[in-house]
Amino acid sequence: MTSRTLPLSDGGTAHILEAGAGEPLLLIHGVGMCADAWRPQIDALRGGYHVVAVDMPGHGGTSALSPTARLPDFVAWAARLVEALDLGPVNLAGHSMGALVSAGLAVERPDLVRRLALLNAVYCRGPEARAAVMARADELARGKSSIDGPLTRWFGDDQAAIRDRVAGWLKQMDLQSYTTAYRSFAEGDRTYAEHLDRIACPALILTGDGDLNSTPGMSVEMAARIPRGRAVIVAGHKHMVNLTGPDTVNDALRTWLNSEVAHERI
Repeated sequence: MTSRTLPLSDGGTAHILEAGAGEPLLLIHGVGMCADAWRPQIDALRGGYHVVAVDMPGHGGTSALSPTARLPDFVAWAARLVEALDLGPVNLAGHSMGALVSAGLAVERPDLVRRLALLNAVYCRGPEARAAVMARADELARGKSSIDGPLTRWFGDDQAAIRDRVAGWLKQMDLQSYTTAYRSFAEGDRTYAEHLDRIACPALILTGDGDLNSTPGMSVEMAARIPRGRAVIVAGHKHMVNLTGPDTVNDALRTWLNSEVAHERI
């Protein structure tokens, strides 16, 4: 696996990890994480694909966006990234905030997306869930940051080793970049929701049955809206299912990557 910094057309840069050869597979993580959060998928899929995991804006080694950036700005960044990779349309998988970005890119720039996978994605939160996530965004904006809440929501009691690894990534985050990404995540669950039926490529929508925020119901609804959508619910896991249940997730990704693409875009 190699690490490199990729220049983007707006003058920014993106830090990526890449391995393997074949069809391109781009992986976009969630708020507070980093490209290395996809390590189980990189290791499992590098044998048949050119796997690229990227640090999101303001995370790891990638340039930050403006503090006022919102989800469409992250989607525009993802388009610049795919164009800079110069690999043609990519198989695109996103987790959590990365799933919102990935879905937005599939809506806005279908020419850049060969297949789409949304892991632990949010969709049209109800009033109570929306109030809770907006309250957390407001706390971050006031400089109040605690990693205990996310870790409790994301992990079970028997997942201490993975929890500690994720805690380390969260502790390294720049608060302003974290706040910008989290505000975009909090406000972005409906941004592209009414346009999911435009997504024509094969789409996997996967979550854990214990994820109380990116719920199984949301995944089922998204899969129903996307013409070629398929929902997969992983039993016994919460929000970080790609880390806590990698074998199941990797099997689902392999099935998705083998799904037929209606036509190749030039």
